[in-house]
Amino acid sequence: MLAASLQVSRGTVIGAYEQLIAEGFLESKGGAGTCVAQALAEPRQAIEPRAARRRIARTSLPEPAAAFARIAQEFRPLPPVPFAISVPVGLTAPADIWRRLGNRLRARGAGAPAGYSDPLGALPLREAIADYVRKSRTVRCEPGQVIVTSGTQQGLFLASQVLLGPRDQVWVENPAYRGVTAILESTGHGDAMIRIPVDAEGIDVEAGIRAAPHARAAFVTPSHQYPLGMPMSMARRSALLAWARANHAWVVEDDYDSELRYQGYPFPSLQGLDPDRVIYLGTFSKVLFPSLRSGYVIVPDDLVDAFCGARVLMDRHPPNADQHVLAAFMAEGHLERHIRRVRNVYSDHRAQLIETLNALLPNDLAWLEPGDQGMHVVLWLAQGMDDRKVVELAARAGVAVRAVSPMFAPGTARPGLVLGFGGFSNAQMKAAAQRLAEVIIGVTKPLKRKHAALRKAATRSGPSR
Repeated sequence: MLAASLQVSRGTVIGAYEQLIAEGFLESKGGAGTCVAQALAEPRQAIEPRAARRRIARTSLPEPAAAFARIAQEFRPLPPVPFAISVPVGLTAPADIWRRLGNRLRARGAGAPAGYSDPLGALPLREAIADYVRKSRTVRCEPGQVIVTSGTQQGLFLASQVLLGPRDQVWVENPAYRGVTAILESTGHGDAMIRIPVDAEGIDVEAGIRAAPHARAAFVTPSHQYPLGMPMSMARRSALLAWARANHAWVVEDDYDSELRYQGYPFPSLQGLDPDRVIYLGTFSKVLFPSLRSGYVIVPDDLVDAFCGARVLMDRHPPNADQHVLAAFMAEGHLERHIRRVRNVYSDHRAQLIETLNALLPNDLAWLEPGDQGMHVVLWLAQGMDDRKVVELAARAGVAVRAVSPMFAPGTARPGLVLGFGGFSNAQMKAAAQRLAEVIIGVTKPLKRKHAALRKAATRSGPSR
């Protein structure tokens, strides 16, 4: 009867009944027919509106889930407008060479490699990386010590998992890359994270020894401190490594933006001075393109198996296809030529941006941190300004910047902005700088009025007794 009324086959109706019985909506009893399941007759709780359900869910999140949700908000990608960080210049992207190498490799072998691969990464890429860092970064290593990662962020996470026990203290620069402090906070090492100040010579090793002499590791950016940009002096490098050797501690070297130095040669790696105590992290995201998601960790021989095991639990092994393209790109010399080209382009962009900002902003409102490398500059703001508010207002004006204050330890923050200059034309950056200057000047007007009122009130009250 149902098949006839719906004008479908009898088999379709029988299949529907069987599916409803299998899912528990219907009950079928021999000789008694098929009925709606008794359990469905029980009263059900009224369904809350979706917005109310989301509010309830937020308040009942476990603490780890809430912490990760906050991190997701904090690391939301900036729109690709000035001055988003680490956006490569389209004209320098190696699209044609990359496409040609990919087509050539796919023509020679399987278009989609099958099976699981080595957790360390493809051997041709590890060989190319070892050759490259030995020549360009004075890193001392063999291909067997190289672990291909999906970027520096994964390398930092692996290092924190492998090196730190539950109660181990760890040195972290102040200010520091928010990615590393967020990792330590989210993995239960927030209280053991000792923030060590940096100055013109980099991390203050003596301050670190006073604060936590027996820390298990130190996370540093010696070639180009993030976010401030200064290199670590040779005296500080020697002191840091001497501390690590004496205390059997590890130094995690994030070689951030090391290739992009515009005056003189890039600074050598810290790892080359003591390869037995240093874990070296590098990435191709900045000099090639972030969507490649390819980086590497170079570890002492004794730690290779440990990092490999941590990698297996995280994502088994890196995606295979692009590794072979990148290996060929490096082995044939394209990477070195590409770096020379982008260094010239970024040097010009950096100089133009500095000139524009200096012309638009008075020194009592904002000033630039000295530095001669990387893909960003730090613009300090006058004391009392809220850099997060400036970020919010700048976004409304179509300008993408990041606040510096969250990169400091609590109670030590300074207001400032991180401005990337990699992927934008001089005309784009000039227009964005004009809008940013208007935002900063607009924010400072209420501050100036407040300070003037305070000075006037102090004058009226006379000298204090």
